[in-house]
Order: sequence, then structure tokens, then C-alpha cells
Amino acid sequence: MEVLNGTISSFFVFKVFGRRENSGLVPWETRRSLAEASGDNSSLILAAKRTHRKDPNDGFNYYTGGWNISNSHYWASVSYTAVPLFVIGAIWFVVFGLCLCFICLCYCCCRREPYGYSRFAYALALILLVLFTIAAIIGCVVLYTGQGKFHGSTTSTLEYVVNQAEQTSEGLKNVSEYLSAAKSIGIASTFLPANVQTNIDHAETKINSSATTLHTKTQKNSKDIQDLLDAVRLALIVVAAVMLLLAFLGFLFSILGLQCLVYFLVIIGWILVTGTFILCGIFLLLHNVVADTCVSMDEWVQNPTAHTALDDILPCVDNATAQETLLRTKDVTYQLVTVVNTVITNVSNINFAPNFAPLYFNQSGPLVPALCNPFNADLTDRQCSAGEVDLNNASQVWTNYVCQVSASGVCITPGRLTPSQYNQMTAAVNVSYGLYHYGPFLVDLEDCTFVRQTFTVISDDHCPDLRKYSQWIYVGLVMVSVAVMISLIFWVIYARERRHRVYTKKHTPRNYGGPYDEKAP
Repeated sequence: MEVLNGTISSFFVFKVFGRRENSGLVPWETRRSLAEASGDNSSLILAAKRTHRKDPNDGFNYYTGGWNISNSHYWASVSYTAVPLFVIGAIWFVVFGLCLCFICLCYCCCRREPYGYSRFAYALALILLVLFTIAAIIGCVVLYTGQGKFHGSTTSTLEYVVNQAEQTSEGLKNVSEYLSAAKSIGIASTFLPANVQTNIDHAETKINSSATTLHTKTQKNSKDIQDLLDAVRLALIVVAAVMLLLAFLGFLFSILGLQCLVYFLVIIGWILVTGTFILCGIFLLLHNVVADTCVSMDEWVQNPTAHTALDDILPCVDNATAQETLLRTKDVTYQLVTVVNTVITNVSNINFAPNFAPLYFNQSGPLVPALCNPFNADLTDRQCSAGEVDLNNASQVWTNYVCQVSASGVCITPGRLTPSQYNQMTAAVNVSYGLYHYGPFLVDLEDCTFVRQTFTVISDDHCPDLRKYSQWIYVGLVMVSVAVMISLIFWVIYARERRHRVYTKKHTPRNYGGPYDEKAP
């Protein structure tokens, strides 16, 4: 079975299986074929309303292709939502840079002594500086908290996907082991037919290849994704810490009148604010992709066999291999039960004369009940007949028919099964039960149930947190960017007003004679 190769960038394209939780999801290497096999050629545009955005690559016409991470127009349209923040960052960088250059030219070439100062401007600058410094601190707290929550949520989602994939791989390996064990089972020198053993070999090759590929891809992709998430977390922590330090030091140096340090921080802040606006745009893009993906999963769950953009990264199943594996498990189960019943009917339940060795081993006592075959010869489901024992309790029932044997292998107590035969029959029952037990698991692989249930769990349990905390990061970055941007302006204004205030206090003569003389603050 060809399997899963890939991605959660789209963010997070992920993959439950029902109660058994036997599967996981990683993108497969081939397209889903269930719809083709059933003749259903319907198509579905995922998240059509949510992705109805202007596409700069198509003359700013509205994009109508829905969620599709393989479509460059989708990425262009979703990137366009972040353009306002990129533009703000560019305008800030150019305009404030020109202002800094103008201030430097005026300071160096047209230097003059300050004359007076405005108490109102001084007080207003100080008040606003305090307010926007507090706003920057709050933004840093929101950003730091949001990145922690977002990292925890994405890691939890990734762990869930990896766990599902590992359980799928383990389930496939178990099926392969049961099939392999079936080849070596023999009861009274009766084995599976040669053609059945050949079919088992073919099925084993495909199953083992699928299980190995799934395990390898899952481990590699999960490590790459986790490394990316850790890098994003570290970057956001650094941004939050640096912007918090910048806001605090800028406020402190402004209050203390350390003008040179203030201007140095203004230059550093000018560059950092530009970078933070760009980062805001990137996380707004990411937030929109996450939300688009969650909506797409919701809609796909309702239409799992329709052709969608998810087919490119998550084919529901390699239908031919799933059908072959399911067919082989049914066939082997049917053949094993047939072998067991053949031995019971033609050996154990017949009282042979002593000269019919090795068929004779002194069989006596009640007849051994036949094993219920869960399938008919055409591998359709079959109901048990009266007097048959099913796969669940056959081993326990047959213990009542086991005799004690002599050194030559002949029963010396009543019974129709020797311990050796009982062990062989029990082994056959265990293998048959195992293959029969994994039938529903293989059916889930075939009919998309595992993907549908996985998407349901991700959509219900993981998507809300992913959307909420990605928005926290975006909001935190915007708060920090705007607060520090305005703080930079007021650092310059406050530094100027403070310098004028100091000059005024120094050069204005004090008159202590009159009661109405005004003191400089």
C-alpha cells in the first residue's frame, strides 16, 4: 500500500480511525482512487467562501479555486491579506528613516540653541510615552503567552497525527505477521494450499512496504515539523524579549535624559519595528491558512469521496492494495478454518482401526465440534451453524476433547485430540481470529473512515486552539509593533522637550520677590 508523505504546513494537514485508533495520517504518494473505483467523479471546492479573496497574480480578480496548497493562486490570494501590514512596514521604514535623516541634518548643520518649551507638549509627551510603553509591555505579554499556547497546541496536534500513523503502521505489521504465521501452520500434516501461500507472499510484500514507508515518512516528517515549530517558538520568544527590552530601555533612557542612548535605540527600534510588521504579516497569512485548512477538513468530512484539493496530499487510500489485503485476510481465514475442520471431520471424529496409523491414535469420546467459518467460499459473511464453536472460544472448548498420550503418541485416556494437534489447531484459530479481527481495520482503510474520523477529531479538538492562538500571536505582534513605533516617535519628542526644558530652567532668571512669580517646573 502506497503511503503518506507529508505536510502540515498548510499548516497542518493531519490524519483517526475510530475506536481502534489504528491509523494515522501523513500524505500519501499516490492519489486517492476510491472515487474512481466507485465511478463518483463529483468535485468539491473546499472553503470556497472563506478563500474568496483578491488574487494579485490574476489581475486582482477574486480567487475561486478554494483551499488548495498546491495552487500558486491560492497562496497569492492568501498572501494578499497580509499586504497592508507589509505596506505599513515599508512606509514606516522609508518615512521614519527620512525623518531621522532630516533630524540628523538639522542637528549637525543647522544647530541652534532651543528657545523655551511647552509645558503641555512636555506633559503630553510624557503621558503618551508611559501609555505606549505599557501597551508595548502588554503586547509582549500577549505575544509570549500566545506563542507558548500555539506551540503547545501544534505539538499536541503533531503528536496525535504521529500516534495515529504509528498505530496504522503497527496494524499493518500485525496483519503481515499473522499472514506469515498462517503459511507455517500445519495440522496433521495438512497445510494451506500452495496458491494461497503464494498470494500471501505477494500481499506481505506490499503490506511490509507500506508499513515501513509509513513509519519512515512519519518519523522524518514529524522531526522536520517539530524542528520548524521549535524554531518559530524561539524566534517569537526572542522578538518578545527584544521588543520588551527595547521599550523599557527607551522609556528609561528618555526619563533619565540619556539623549545619545535614546537616539541609538531609536535607530535600532526603527529597524526592529519594520521587521516586526513583516512578521505580523507572515503570521496573519499563517492564521488564515490554518483557518482555511480547518474549514476545508470540516467540508471534506461531509464529502469524503468527492474530488478535492486534499487528493493531492492525502489520497484516501490506495484502493487496489487495500482491497487485495482485505481479500487475502478473508481468504486465509477461510482456508485456515477449512483446514482445521478437515482435520476434525476426517481425522479426529473418525474411529480408525489401529492399522490406519498415523490417522489412528485411539480416538474416543464425544465428537469434536467444528470451527465456525466466518466466511463462505465466495468470501461473503457467513453465520455460524448450530453446534459450531466460534473463533472467540474454540480453544477453550476444545480442551475438553484433549487426551493424554503415551510415548508413541497414542491416547491413553478418552479424547479425540492429542496435545500436539490441539496446539496446532489453537495456533490456526489464533491466526484466523487475528486476521478476522483486523478486517474492520482494513475496511476503514478502504472506505476513508479513518481519514474522516481523524479530520473530525482534529477539527473538533485541535483546530479551535490553533486558530485562537495563532490569532493571539498576530494580535500580540501588531500591539508590539504599533506601541513601539509610536513610542519611538515620543522618545524623540520627549527628548527634545526635555532638552528644551533643561535649557529654559538654566537660562531663565529666577525672581523670588513677588508672590506671583512663576517657578519653572
